[in-house]
Order: sequence, then C-alpha cells, then structure tokens
Amino acid sequence: MTRTHAARRIVGSVGLIAAIVLAGCAAASPTPSTSGSPSAGAAATVAPSGSPVPSASASASAASTAPSEPTESLLPFACTPSVSIAGTTDRAQITDVRVGKHTGYDRVVFEFDGGIPQTTIDAVLPPFYQDPSGLELTVSGSAFLKLTLNGGTKVSPAGGVTYSGSNDFKPGFNQLVELVEAGDFEAISTWYLGVDPGGCIRVLTLAAPSRLVIDIQH
Repeated sequence: MTRTHAARRIVGSVGLIAAIVLAGCAAASPTPSTSGSPSAGAAATVAPSGSPVPSASASASAASTAPSEPTESLLPFACTPSVSIAGTTDRAQITDVRVGKHTGYDRVVFEFDGGIPQTTIDAVLPPFYQDPSGLELTVSGSAFLKLTLNGGTKVSPAGGVTYSGSNDFKPGFNQLVELVEAGDFEAISTWYLGVDPGGCIRVLTLAAPSRLVIDIQH
C-alpha cells in the first residue's frame, strides 16, 4: 500500500510554506547514550511563510515543563534541509508521548521500549491525510513538519497497545501549536507538528529509556 501522499499546490490568496533545515552534525548516526546524555542529533529551522519547501527529504498531558529531560549542554540550533536519523532497532514500541515548554524552546518527546526507530522529519504543506483511511486531517499552525517513525509504533506484535495516551496535543506554547497523530499502520507511525514559523529545530536521541527529542526554538 502506498503510504505517502503526493504534494499538492495550495490555491488561494496566500500559500503557507514551511522549510526545515538540518545541521551538519546530523551526519553522524545517533546511538544510545547514558541516561540524560544526548547523542549526536540534528538541528534545523522552520522558515516563515513564503520560503521555499526544501526538495530533500485536545492535550491531555501538556505540561509547562518537561521533567527528567536534559536542558543543558545540548547541541546548538542550526539551519540546512530535512532531518533523518538512523534507527537502532527494527521495531520500537512507543510507550509515551509528551510535550513541554522550556526557557527558549518547546519540546516534544517520544519514548520507546527497545531502541530508536528510523526517523525522518520533513517540511510539508497541507492538505494532510490520515493513514490508512485517507481522510483529510486538519492541523493547527502556520508551518508544518511531518514526523515519520519507521518501525516506531504503539501497536504491539500481539495486537495490544503500548501507548494509550493523547494523540492530539494542543498546548498553546510559543512555537508548538499542535502535535497530532496521523496514523499508526504496519509499524509506521506518522505525526504532524503544527508550529509558528521562524524557530530552529534541534533533534537528538537519549537512552535509558530510549527517547527521541525534538526542540523548537522560540
């Protein structure tokens, strides 16, 4: 089954366009680190409306802070296209998803049992669609990022669920407007981040437990 949708041109008085850029440090494949110590990750930017899209690839628990996540000695925010992180396992069960607000940036955290899935983050344009139904999905924000977790899923091989929390966060932070799940099908989970444009993105991985962290600079 085809899991992606063709890019569509937005017709109207204004086309909202978002761009995401990857820092050179992303070239290193992320590996698990000791608890609280970030591994090599990526940094990127979400450009304001009107910037070209690069050719490369109701909150139930939103908190004012994200406890237990490191906030010091992190990679700098920086800017070049699309983020891709190599996975450490073929299948990573999602056990928690949370968002938080820190001084200078908003944070999204995905926690996994079994390692980090192969991950891509791309700037995209609406319309968006749910997977596998194909129904249109509305995402709040003025710039948009698509997060794809290949091998990252909340559905266990036995058919159970390893994460039953919120799949639609609307925290009203400085940059993060909405984080919403678009689908979890055949061990591929997709999420959309609706943000305000202009903030840089930093992506890193952590171990014990395995976590994928996305920071959006204010």
